[in-house]
Amino acid sequence: MLIGLLTAVAASICYGTGSVLQAVGSRRAARMSPTASGVTAHGGPNLSSTAKAAMTWEFIIGTILDFVGFGLGALAARMLPLFLSQTVISANLVITAVLSVKMLGIRLTRKEWASIGVVCTALVLLATAAGHEGGHHAPMSTHWWLLAVTLLIIVGGTVAVRFLGSRAAILAGLLSGLAFGALGVGVRILNGIDPFDLGAFLSDPALYAILIAGFGGMYLHTVALQIGSVNGATAALVVGETVLPGAIGVLWLGDASRPGLAWLAVLGFVLAVTGAVAVAWFGNHEGAEEEAEAPVPAPAPVG
Repeated sequence: MLIGLLTAVAASICYGTGSVLQAVGSRRAARMSPTASGVTAHGGPNLSSTAKAAMTWEFIIGTILDFVGFGLGALAARMLPLFLSQTVISANLVITAVLSVKMLGIRLTRKEWASIGVVCTALVLLATAAGHEGGHHAPMSTHWWLLAVTLLIIVGGTVAVRFLGSRAAILAGLLSGLAFGALGVGVRILNGIDPFDLGAFLSDPALYAILIAGFGGMYLHTVALQIGSVNGATAALVVGETVLPGAIGVLWLGDASRPGLAWLAVLGFVLAVTGAVAVAWFGNHEGAEEEAEAPVPAPAPVG
């Protein structure tokens, strides 16, 4: 249990630091591009602008940290109940919020600090109440359903961002969270791991759900960082990657709390999600972010 918790905490630190670095890179790329060249007709970033953001050194380092966090998170998902591992990993919101004060110039309000405190308290409650993790096996139909749902999330999110533009910021963050939640479930039920069986590993639909969820979720999260508040987008991601896998782990995979402490686990889970939503609600500090960034040259007059 302790090794699993430390692994999840390390993954959280990697993800949180990576999110802020990616946000810095995304905003720097946006300032260097002509105003109209990086958006679709509906105000959302196009693939070209997202690719430019992904080529900045901050974004590259952030992505490397994401991959390290992914490896650590996958290990934690195999050692802890999903409602605990995913919630601890989702605490990267705290890392993101604190680092954004220094690196993005965001000024957190008392309400945001209080919300972060609620998340931290919830994690302590969850760690206290968590019992053993359930099994790693699920019917093959579940593996196929996971792949189908993951495809629907990524395709639907891509379409929504293209047509809703800047209005899809929180939705993109939420869908990226659902994708990462599907990734966690996929890692948990992946065949061919213990004992290792290459044939079972490569033929498992859950493997391809993991790959699609990882890359697709990263794309949607990048878009959310480009068009919305870094704290708001990350908080929406937290809700998506925590609630669904936590429920699946309890209802279908046998995850459980310590005897007599189910109420504490439920309380901690609800507080964690509530705290994340509160940070999203209070975290739209676009004005503060813009003031802290270098001034953007005024566009040349038209005509």
